[in-house]
Amino acid sequence: MGPGFHNPRTNAPFSSARLGGFGLLMVDFNDIVSPEALATGVAANGKKALFQKIASLGNCAYGLDADEVGDALFERERLGSTGFGGGVAIPHAKIAGLDRMCGIVVLLDPAVPFDAVDDAPVDVVFALLSPVDSGAEHLKTLARVSRYLRDEAVVARLRGAKSTGALHALLSGAGARDAA
Repeated sequence: MGPGFHNPRTNAPFSSARLGGFGLLMVDFNDIVSPEALATGVAANGKKALFQKIASLGNCAYGLDADEVGDALFERERLGSTGFGGGVAIPHAKIAGLDRMCGIVVLLDPAVPFDAVDDAPVDVVFALLSPVDSGAEHLKTLARVSRYLRDEAVVARLRGAKSTGALHALLSGAGARDAA
């Protein structure tokens, strides 16, 4: 076994992820999430208001048309809730003219009813905006975000972020490195 971390079951090196402090698998979202696309302590009185806040962040962080983003997220949500349980939602939409994947992360206070599979209100939202022709890349990134947010310890750490700086540190992997 060479240097680095290895999977104890297969003895294969961990290549696509790094191990963080407290045994957490670290993921770096710097490729899709700008520090300007983060918000904590956000109040919204429902999904539509939340999507408008997300759209406004998308406008500020990525120069996207806020009305188009808000409408696209709302239209996708009408197909079925993107709240997957545990207080977490991953609303997503494809946006015309977008040339790369863009993420927007919002921590809500208080949580918002979201018609999630477990009927729990949502307080952690990771919105994913994709180019119209992204196909497989959209699905892979959505799966990457979903795997990250299915870890209860990760979600607990995100909920503990009281500033956008702290949230960015966690999403960029710096938070877990600093805690190690």
